[in-house]
Amino acid sequence: MRRDIHSLFDGGYVTVTPENRFEVSRRIKEQFDNGRHFYELHGRSISLPTDADARPDPAFLQ
Repeated sequence: MRRDIHSLFDGGYVTVTPENRFEVSRRIKEQFDNGRHFYELHGRSISLPTDADARPDPAFLQ
């Protein structure tokens, strides 16, 4: 995961859905008045590792 996205994930500004789609909170715009680059990624499927054991666990994404 990219460093900037990892920081946003830790802060609760972005997440990954159980369907492995990237979601961006509107809090980025509300709190920082920016985030256009991240909103362009909203709803896109994430790239998954080829190794199934390294993929996100859908139960943890709930």
